[in-house]
Amino acid sequence: MLRIVIFYVLPLVLSIFCLVQAITSRDSDIRHLPKVAWILLILFFPVVGSIAWLVAGQPQAERPRPGERATPHFPEYDRPGRAAATDERDDDAFLRQIRERAEQQRRDYEAKRRADEAAEEAARKERQRRKESGEASEPS
Repeated sequence: MLRIVIFYVLPLVLSIFCLVQAITSRDSDIRHLPKVAWILLILFFPVVGSIAWLVAGQPQAERPRPGERATPHFPEYDRPGRAAATDERDDDAFLRQIRERAEQQRRDYEAKRRADEAAEEAARKERQRRKESGEASEPS
């Protein structure tokens, strides 16, 4: 029974595992040979091909570089090479500075909008006054 497990079941499970892993891996992540070559190697030489896949072809897990986020919180912003804060206090201070700048920009925008509205209102009143004074002076 042990001989059946060692010589038949174990190589079959290993080759199925490696074949599924080779098929589901991205072409750009596979090392040393093209994806099709690895699949054929695993199919034609199950034991040797599977061991070769595990040693030389299997994609290596990407480790984050220092200063990069390990797990993306917002995947659309987490690209390779994008730096992340390494100190929590610096990150909080940076975010506080960003919020203050955004709030100042909002206040400036609101003040400019109010000034523009006041200028438009004054111009409208001036046009109205000229229109009324022009109409009043014509009949006289």
